[in-house]
Amino acid sequence: MTKSSHHLSVRSRVAKAAGGVARFASRALGRGSGGMIGGEVALRISPKLLKELAAPCSSVIVTGTNGKSTTTRMVRAALESAGRVASNINGDNMTSGVLTALMQGKGATRAALEVDEMHVPAVAADVDPAVFVYLNLSRDQLDRVGEIGAVERRLREGASAHPGAVVVANCDDPLIVCAAADNPKVVWVAAGAGWGGDSAAYPRGGRVVRCGDDWHLIPAFEGEELPALRSRPKPHWWLSDVELAPEGPRATLHGPGDVAVPLELKLPGRANLGNAAQAVAAAVSMGIDPAAAAKAVSSVTEVAGRYSVHDVNGRSARLMLAKNPAGWQEAMTMVDPRVDQVVIGVNGQVPDGQDLSWLWDVDFSGVNQPGRRVIACGERGADLAVRLEYAGIHCDLVDLPMDALAACEPGRVEVLLNYTAMRDFKVLLDRKEGKR
Repeated sequence: MTKSSHHLSVRSRVAKAAGGVARFASRALGRGSGGMIGGEVALRISPKLLKELAAPCSSVIVTGTNGKSTTTRMVRAALESAGRVASNINGDNMTSGVLTALMQGKGATRAALEVDEMHVPAVAADVDPAVFVYLNLSRDQLDRVGEIGAVERRLREGASAHPGAVVVANCDDPLIVCAAADNPKVVWVAAGAGWGGDSAAYPRGGRVVRCGDDWHLIPAFEGEELPALRSRPKPHWWLSDVELAPEGPRATLHGPGDVAVPLELKLPGRANLGNAAQAVAAAVSMGIDPAAAAKAVSSVTEVAGRYSVHDVNGRSARLMLAKNPAGWQEAMTMVDPRVDQVVIGVNGQVPDGQDLSWLWDVDFSGVNQPGRRVIACGERGADLAVRLEYAGIHCDLVDLPMDALAACEPGRVEVLLNYTAMRDFKVLLDRKEGKR
């Protein structure tokens, strides 16, 4: 039985109504989806509103550096086979955004919630999740979040405060293993770890040695005591028969009890197979049939505009988001080799992280192929162009993504943008398509 607004305190009902008005005003004025401002207003009036709204829901919290929005969308799709689901699928992943999702989830008995890594303990304290999904950890916005060890400790803190929750954790990422290892209900998923540059040191002691998909710890100095868990855990869920076709990757997902279900994704890249594997494992932990969950996650076609295709004056532009070295490295593998026009755009605003030195950590060679035209753009397009030239990739430089798209020949274009570049580009696309 769900808890309606009638069961909320008077203060919380007023807060919910005010938050709804703020969200509507933001959308009406073209200032965004209202996902953050609606929650901010409501929380100012009733700090207990999140706890009250979350009480009737069995919730999944999804977090990690990369793949949060995609995995959350997949979890939502899987859970919807059992009823209405509240979810912040537009990426509003701080406390106020989570609150807005629950305010909008009238009648929902389940929730799929994307949560920023640094906000996990606070959100979990109010939501009391049934399942955590821990995806991966790597450097991201160092000028906002801080060093990677601090992020790992926040995730460890969030999970340890809820020992009754299931933690669906990526066993291929040592930092995630470190964060999840103490919990009594861990479900290990071999989701992949394409970027290993940030996990050479293990937060609990030792250094990480990798051999293919496997890893183990060795002492960083003579006499160092290693933690009890000192090697990659045996996965409960894993992939086989992986095929990375341009139309979308395929694989067989194996799980407990001889489960074997097909994944045929409509989203590109090996990383999304890992996201799908963790989404299915989370849904199964919530009582969803594995085959139904796999079918549902395979149906997801876009996530908050990412991977969407837009026709602009004869140019068919597919949008992809990359926000940090690991994300950019994975994005390189998602570029369709059949497409000979690529636009890459980088801003350096506060939400992006203003320190763009990470550009030099990314191997951009994946976009370099004979006959392909590459165009750099964005507020920090000049920095990007220099990096590409040093990588042996000659590129043209223009100001904005829309200018770059206009400079392309009619036909298919792959567009890779970081956060605010994508946000601003989407506003222009929506206006052209009459959505704003």
